[in-house]
Amino acid sequence: MTAQNSRNYTKLTEVPEMSKLLRGVVKDTLPVLGTKRHATGDPQAAFEVANFTVDREHLAAYTRATGLRYSSELPITYPFVLSFPLFLQVMLAPDFPCRAAGMVHLTNEIEQTRPLRIDDELTLRVHAENLRPHRKGLLVDFISEISVDGELVWRQTSAFLGMGAKFSAQTPTEVRTRGEDSGSLLERLDVTDETATVNWKVDRDIIDDYADASGDKNPLHVSKIGAKAFGFPAPIAHGMWTAAKMVAGLEGELPGALRYTVEFQKPVILPARIAYYTFRGEGAQPGAQADAQAGNATAPATDTPATWNAQVTKGSDPQKVHAIGKFEALS
Repeated sequence: MTAQNSRNYTKLTEVPEMSKLLRGVVKDTLPVLGTKRHATGDPQAAFEVANFTVDREHLAAYTRATGLRYSSELPITYPFVLSFPLFLQVMLAPDFPCRAAGMVHLTNEIEQTRPLRIDDELTLRVHAENLRPHRKGLLVDFISEISVDGELVWRQTSAFLGMGAKFSAQTPTEVRTRGEDSGSLLERLDVTDETATVNWKVDRDIIDDYADASGDKNPLHVSKIGAKAFGFPAPIAHGMWTAAKMVAGLEGELPGALRYTVEFQKPVILPARIAYYTFRGEGAQPGAQADAQAGNATAPATDTPATWNAQVTKGSDPQKVHAIGKFEALS
């Protein structure tokens, strides 16, 4: 992986406080106090925080909320939580084209060359790019990068949809003429005749714990009134909680150098019972990662990169898909 060094990153001394950012999100929705948003091109705001270290209690709270293991290695999805305040900082910048309150997370792709470690000193960077049309508004990619000692270790592309957003008259032609993007990265798996790998129950308490750990206390996730304001009968689970649960279901099998792609579909309305399906590709061997770490790997050598496909559905109806995931070992 190669870091993007051409941008001018505003250097912050610390990660912004989530409560202050969320107040800014609310203020931005107000007719008089909010910023007028115009989609005039790719956002230029970019932020960096250096010398960042992980809070062990925070990591423990995150792993409890997601069912991931607590260890000296950070779960591949955990840095999303670390960088999310910088997402909001970018969204609140005057040149961001959409209001943060109306943004919907459609897809997420993470690549890491190795697991980040709890004692690593991290440099976090976030910017947004690739503003493009979607049938329901405008899509934009948030790029998050985490480096250790100048080496890029973890990179994420998060596609968010600004519902109802449109290009303005001032939008440059090279941006306006970008092709429409469906926002889809993965194909649904046919699980009609399959048995779920595991079933999970998820309720308000679990998602409240995740909201506390992640700092994402969007009313959509923690308030029935807030959820109804967005057209849902009850709060919904965070997409990245579901993404983390998909990792938890394969922990011990996944290698350290990994690409993880997830596409969010129907929301998980609380409370819910969800079913998790996993399918191993040709190069994937059950327990291979655990065996390798123990020094007794016995799986036959193969030139086929290991892959795992996964899907989360409604427990009572496998045709109602909440999320699709794909894991790919990186050499």
